[in-house]
Amino acid sequence: MSSSGRLHITASGQPYQTYTAKATDCGSCALRTKCIKTRQADEKSPPARGRQVSRFLPSAPDPEHPSERMRQAIDSPRGRQLYSQRIGTVEPVFANLRHNKRLSRLNHRGQAKVRTQWSLYCMVHNIEKLSGAGLGQARAQ
Repeated sequence: MSSSGRLHITASGQPYQTYTAKATDCGSCALRTKCIKTRQADEKSPPARGRQVSRFLPSAPDPEHPSERMRQAIDSPRGRQLYSQRIGTVEPVFANLRHNKRLSRLNHRGQAKVRTQWSLYCMVHNIEKLSGAGLGQARAQ
């Protein structure tokens, strides 16, 4: 293949390079049958044209893009500390709803009905948390 590729830019502004091999370069390659489809009966004959490869260049990250801002926030020392607490705050709630309450899917259609069913499951979870903390129980004197 040619050592340096031509630089192009897509309609969306993404840069890429193209590399084109000569037909004679591909003729002696051991991987030719895997790389170039041939219609010729004789595999020993050189192909009519060489292989062309395009390589997209990585674009510079936009610091204002929401994904990049979140990546920077999580990669900070404070972000790592906060993200490590997620396993103790968010995921047990979903595990409780899925495994203990057997909520693997919502049974209704329509946004209003689904929201109602989800709210009921959340209320049950919250009532169990309050009950476990001893709220609403008569105090022994």
